[in-house]
Amino acid sequence: MSFIKPSNEAERLTALRAYNILDSAPEQIYDDIVRLAAYICHVPMATISLVDEARQWFKSRVGIRDQETARGISFCTHTILGTQPMIVGNALEDQRFAGSPLVQGDPHIRFYAGFPLINPDGFALGSLCAIDRTPRHLTADQTEAMSALSRQLMALLELRRVSAQMATALDKVKTLEGLLPICAWCKRIRESEGTWVTPEKYIMRKTDADVTHGICPDCMERQRCGEGLS
Repeated sequence: MSFIKPSNEAERLTALRAYNILDSAPEQIYDDIVRLAAYICHVPMATISLVDEARQWFKSRVGIRDQETARGISFCTHTILGTQPMIVGNALEDQRFAGSPLVQGDPHIRFYAGFPLINPDGFALGSLCAIDRTPRHLTADQTEAMSALSRQLMALLELRRVSAQMATALDKVKTLEGLLPICAWCKRIRESEGTWVTPEKYIMRKTDADVTHGICPDCMERQRCGEGLS
């Protein structure tokens, strides 16, 4: 099914996958957020929806049976087109959703409130959603509380991403801290596969660092005095 995509869709999907959360196992902290969202809005259904290339996947959900739905029929596909909450008071009166199988069939959505999850780079990864089977509206206080909760959820996701990056970086540091087999003559380093590479190549392969070259003061003095650099 065709659907409208954000203008930055390719970059948005790359950003989403950097969080390594799609298809991850249930976690209590996200389940708590969903239950709190349902409580704030007085609704029977709530989700943390992440919009992938062709599906919306629920990191957590309450009152919803399916783990994911096709992106083309999802309300959240429309939510991520902007940065403000998208609230549908009665889906039967909204031409975008009146014919949706999610409206005409289970779970018979009438009310939907989606609060986009905007990462620090401005990409909408998905939304925190409150859903009901009867038409309704949110008060100003409920809208403000859900907006705050969605920001806290995004902060949690960002902490997850940064923590994973730090763990990867630490693993690379530990690799460099180990005993390195270095040739006593040419100073090349033997890798685990048995190949010998220059120190520069080894560093660039094992870390995100780049390498530049210069001459230290001692070698500069030796060269000036004609001693050579061997």
